[in-house]
Amino acid sequence: MLSNITLHIEDDYEAMSKKATDVFIMALSQKMRSVFGFATGDTPKGLYRNLRTKDPYLFKRITAFNLDEYYPIHPENEQSYAYFMAKHLFDAIDLPQKQRHSPNGMAEDPIAECELYEQKLTAYGGIYFQVLGIGRNGHIGFNEPGESWTAQTNYVPLTQSTIDANSPNFLDPKDMPRHAITTGMRGIMTAKQIMLLASGENKAEILYKALTGPVTPSVPASVLQLHPDVTVVVDAAAGALFPRGK
Repeated sequence: MLSNITLHIEDDYEAMSKKATDVFIMALSQKMRSVFGFATGDTPKGLYRNLRTKDPYLFKRITAFNLDEYYPIHPENEQSYAYFMAKHLFDAIDLPQKQRHSPNGMAEDPIAECELYEQKLTAYGGIYFQVLGIGRNGHIGFNEPGESWTAQTNYVPLTQSTIDANSPNFLDPKDMPRHAITTGMRGIMTAKQIMLLASGENKAEILYKALTGPVTPSVPASVLQLHPDVTVVVDAAAGALFPRGK
């Protein structure tokens, strides 16, 4: 079990965020001129808060790719993922705009935008280190459960469970977009290193299922079992179904 996955179960969210920061900085120190993939959501906020305290010079040579974006949404909308990453990390570390990449949530043609984003990712040689969260239904990025894998960056309808989970973030829940552009499974799985973060008891069951159950597109995160270098960092609540010390 977990033969290719390094699992860290920390006592609480703060300890989890510190461990995640240590893993991130270790990867950064190994290859400072590289492509880092970033996920949004509540779980990585502690990681990004900690990174904001580091010397901004550490980040000067990285290229950042956001994992996904709502569609349609303006990048200056406070609920856009482009805005989230700017607020929680990129602005604080003075990452140049030319080194920030995010799907265009206002693209005239979302399908064409998927192709363009895929081409950009390929042109930069793929992702070196990818930060991921996990949805309550097992999604990574907005790669939602389904009957088959979608390799390419793609334009996807959001499931009702994802809409229910995320719509409270909007001033009017009805304003939440019903689609998204997301890095596909190929982009995620070709990353040299992956770090998956999870926090809270509501992630315990799906995390255990993803890491120990069958590899299936009905639980998208289960594909990480096939990746050669995955680090999973969770708090005690999210890791409750795993034996401590394993």
